[in-house]
Amino acid sequence: MDKIQKIYHEFPRKFWLVVAVSFIDRIGGTLLFPFFSLYITQRFDVGMTQAGYILGLFSIFGLAGQFIGGALTDKFGRRNLILFGLIFSAISTLSLGLVNSYAAMVPLAMIIGLLSDVAGPAHQAMIADILPEHQRQEGFGILRVVANMSWIIGPTIGGLVARQSFLALFIIDAVISCVVAILFYLLISETKPEAQPEQQHESIFQTFKGYGVVLRDSAYMAFLVAGMIMGAVYQQMYNSLSVYMRDSHGIEPSGYGFMLTSSAIVVILFQFSVTRLVKKQPPFLMMAFGTIFYMIGFSMFGFVSAYWLFVLAVVIITVGEMIIMPVTSALAANFAPADMRGRYMAVFGLTWAIPATIAPTAAGVVLDNYNPNLLWYIGGALCLVSVLSFYALHLVLGKQKRFQIIEEDKITKPETPQTV
Repeated sequence: MDKIQKIYHEFPRKFWLVVAVSFIDRIGGTLLFPFFSLYITQRFDVGMTQAGYILGLFSIFGLAGQFIGGALTDKFGRRNLILFGLIFSAISTLSLGLVNSYAAMVPLAMIIGLLSDVAGPAHQAMIADILPEHQRQEGFGILRVVANMSWIIGPTIGGLVARQSFLALFIIDAVISCVVAILFYLLISETKPEAQPEQQHESIFQTFKGYGVVLRDSAYMAFLVAGMIMGAVYQQMYNSLSVYMRDSHGIEPSGYGFMLTSSAIVVILFQFSVTRLVKKQPPFLMMAFGTIFYMIGFSMFGFVSAYWLFVLAVVIITVGEMIIMPVTSALAANFAPADMRGRYMAVFGLTWAIPATIAPTAAGVVLDNYNPNLLWYIGGALCLVSVLSFYALHLVLGKQKRFQIIEEDKITKPETPQTV
């Protein structure tokens, strides 16, 4: 208990408010998201290729939405965009639950993908605003713990509800989004740093033009490419794995939900300790080390058939996830100048959006036309490529001052961050 109180007092109150509100929002997402591929294939009687196509549309249009959102975040602030995203999420979720044909899903996926991801960069930028650099890895680690607490609740309940009614999942998620929007409006104020005098009159065109600066940051782009390769494999756990488990091994949605719950329990128990160990090590080297666990875990799906071994594979992947997720988020935030955080975080979204656009459809082609185990063999090979890429980044960039480990005893304590 004393340790928990100590951790609580190390971080500003506004950070904990964001954490609490995010937890509630995550419960709604985890009720629905893991079962979305199952919903599409079952409701419209299509294969994983068609489901992957819909998921790809969400991602490609979401990428455009993130770029718009990143510029708007830097220009107008974080809070209003997040509120817009929550309200739109409620409307779009109900629309997805009520649609009657696969053909109607196509334009709906385009619209929802474009607008639902507008708020993504604002969330990341808000955390970077609130926390000083030396606390960001731990801060993102805490968010991971809280997010995974929602995975204990969401998939378990979602798997049971999905057996009775997929529509009920959509309705519950929409209601939760509305509740979160009200809490966010009442409790959390703007965090955007005050603009410097030379930035006061930047036009919206100049703001969007700033993306050129991000895209010319070759070190940052190399980091993103390595992340995309890894992300293409990681995507399969939340898209293709549920269909693979059902069709190749006869495992019900509730069994898949328990696997994700097992992952969440591991994160809750060990994430904060892992983050405190990892933050003392070279970040790119830790990215390579974490991806090795991905390589082992995802490859296992193609070699085992016992349910407990599938659970073990998910736990191994989760160990890698506990290393990778806080480090990659902190690295992305530290690359960015304060006045460009929204745009850097929007481009950081490429590590999720591009794999999410390509990977589900590619996985669907493999699952529907070839030996399903081939999907996991390819995944293991891609993870190996990513391991080598992160290690190369460590050799090339690791000695630069901006990527050196910050010793806590050498940190000058910053002024107390702004609170509500």
